[in-house]
Amino acid sequence: MTRIIIHGCNGAMGHAVEELAASDAQLEIAAGIDREAGQARPFPVYTSWDACDKEADVVVDFSTAAAVDGLLAECVKRKLALVLCTTGLSEEQLAHVKEAAGKIPILRSGNMSLGINLLLKLVKEAAAVLLSADFDPEIVETHHRRKLDAPSGTALMLAEAVNAAADNTYEICLDRHARRESRPGKEIGVQSVRGGTIVGEHDVIFAGPDEKIEIRHTAYSRSIFANGALQAAKALRDREPGLYDMSSVI
Repeated sequence: MTRIIIHGCNGAMGHAVEELAASDAQLEIAAGIDREAGQARPFPVYTSWDACDKEADVVVDFSTAAAVDGLLAECVKRKLALVLCTTGLSEEQLAHVKEAAGKIPILRSGNMSLGINLLLKLVKEAAAVLLSADFDPEIVETHHRRKLDAPSGTALMLAEAVNAAADNTYEICLDRHARRESRPGKEIGVQSVRGGTIVGEHDVIFAGPDEKIEIRHTAYSRSIFANGALQAAKALRDREPGLYDMSSVI
């Protein structure tokens, strides 16, 4: 049995994690942490870590970047493994994640979907062939209007996967509006679209001479991210301290 604490339990993803965990005999929700208590739940919800006295094995985090520094400190203090799903972290916060991973096991991913993490492998293979054949890589990500960070963490993961296939010789470009020039050869463009209730779409485009290849992933439900996070929690429970990603799960 893996006992979990849901950090950010009152958000949409927190509810998705709760629903799936409740139907998994290998999981037990020990508690939830959120800045507001919210409605009654079948597990205790605390508005601060100071009030939480429940023992657990792993924290599953779907919160906000502003809450991550405190989360890392608490997980290190309590020796809790951490599945870190929050995106939009600063470079300073990423350094804190790496430091904490020297003391506890942390699995961090810009996207917890098993499909997206398989897509990363496919994109690397495609880029290894197509970039040398003069194909231009572009990434377009589309999400609901309430998403706070842009581009998405997944889009950046995909851009980094493309760049890795080229020995990191490409520049990742997030904004072209201020320049008036043709597209540089070694550039990975990343564009963001926000609107409605779209759960998540990611398109990786390789545009070459007289042909175009597109690889797309579409999320129809948040449950795919919750499922990946819970699979990660079970995989992370008995790991040694270190920084892991979803390749250790799929």
